[in-house]
Amino acid sequence: MSRKDAINSLYLQKPTSTAGESEKAGERVRTGAISAMGTSLKQMTDGAKLASRLQEQLEKGDVVVELDPEAIERSPIADRIPIDVDPAFDELVKSISDNGQQVPILVRPSPAGRGRFQIAYGRRRLRAAQALGRPVRAIVRSLNDQELFVAQGRENLDREDLSFIEKAFFAKNLEDSGCDRATIVAALCSDKSDVSRYIAIARRVPERLVGRIGPAPKAGRARWMKLVDALEKEEDGDRLERILEAEGFASAGSDARFQLILKALDVRNARPKGSRVEQWKTPSGKRGARIHTDKAKTTLIFEDKVVPAFAQFVSAKLDELYREFEARQKEEKDRTTGR
Repeated sequence: MSRKDAINSLYLQKPTSTAGESEKAGERVRTGAISAMGTSLKQMTDGAKLASRLQEQLEKGDVVVELDPEAIERSPIADRIPIDVDPAFDELVKSISDNGQQVPILVRPSPAGRGRFQIAYGRRRLRAAQALGRPVRAIVRSLNDQELFVAQGRENLDREDLSFIEKAFFAKNLEDSGCDRATIVAALCSDKSDVSRYIAIARRVPERLVGRIGPAPKAGRARWMKLVDALEKEEDGDRLERILEAEGFASAGSDARFQLILKALDVRNARPKGSRVEQWKTPSGKRGARIHTDKAKTTLIFEDKVVPAFAQFVSAKLDELYREFEARQKEEKDRTTGR
C-alpha cells in the first residue's frame, strides 16, 4: 500500500459512537472525524474504559491521536540537515495555526519507556506544534528499527526529496548505526552502487561544514566531489573559516552558500603547471600535513587541530634533521664514487 493510500484509508473508516452511546459490534473507528475525538491523549486516558480502548487502537496503529510534542523523541538517525533560516517553516506554522494540522506525523512507542514516542517522520510538523503550543496529531505504529528507517526515508522521498548531501549523510548515519546495505537501499529507494557513492562522499565532507552550508538542493554528486577535492587541496587552514564568517554568508540561501565556498576554494586552488600537493596522514588515518611542491619551493603545512604542537616539535629538530640529511647525502656520494 502506498503512503497516500495508507493515509487515505485512515480517513475513510466508519465513525465510532461516543462513550455514552451503545457501540455496534465490529464497527471501526472513523479516524477522519478527528474533531469528534477532540480530547487530548491525557484526557482520553482519564477513564479506564477509554484508556483500554485507546491502547487497543494504538497497538493496531489504525488511528490518529493527539500527543504532547514533549513526549516525542527524535529518530536515532538524522536525515535532514538543520537550516538556521527556514522561511518555509514559518509558512508551515502559519498554515497549521490557520487551518490546523492536515497530515499526521508517524511515531512509534519509544524504547525509552511507556508514555514516550519516537518520530519516524514529520519533524517539521512536530516543531510547528511545539511552536504553537498545541498537541500534534500522530499515527502510532509498532515499528522495529528497520521499519522505522525505511518509513523515514520513504516519506522524505515521497513528500520532498532529500538533496544529494542529505541522502549521503542519511546513508552514512544508517551504516554507522549498524544497518545493512539492504536496509539502506530500501530507505533511500536506491541501488547498492548509489548507496556506496553516497557514503563515500559523506565520509570525505566535514559534517560541521555541511551543517553551515545546509542541504544545497541544487548541488549534485559532481559538484560535491569538486568541493571535496578543493577542500583536500586547500593549504590555508583558516581561509575556510573566514569564508564561513564573512558578512552575508549566513543570510544567503543554502545553494548560494555552497557556491560561495566552492568558488572561493576552486579559484584560489588553481595550481600552476608542474605543481603538486601530497598529504601526510597520522597512523589513525587523519590528515596531519600537506606538502605543496612547485618549481620554486616546497611548503609543509601542519594541521594544528589534528597534530597540535607537532609543527613546533619538528621545527626544534630541523638542525638535527639537516645534519642527518647531510650525512646520508655524503654516504650516498661515497657509494657512488666508490670511496
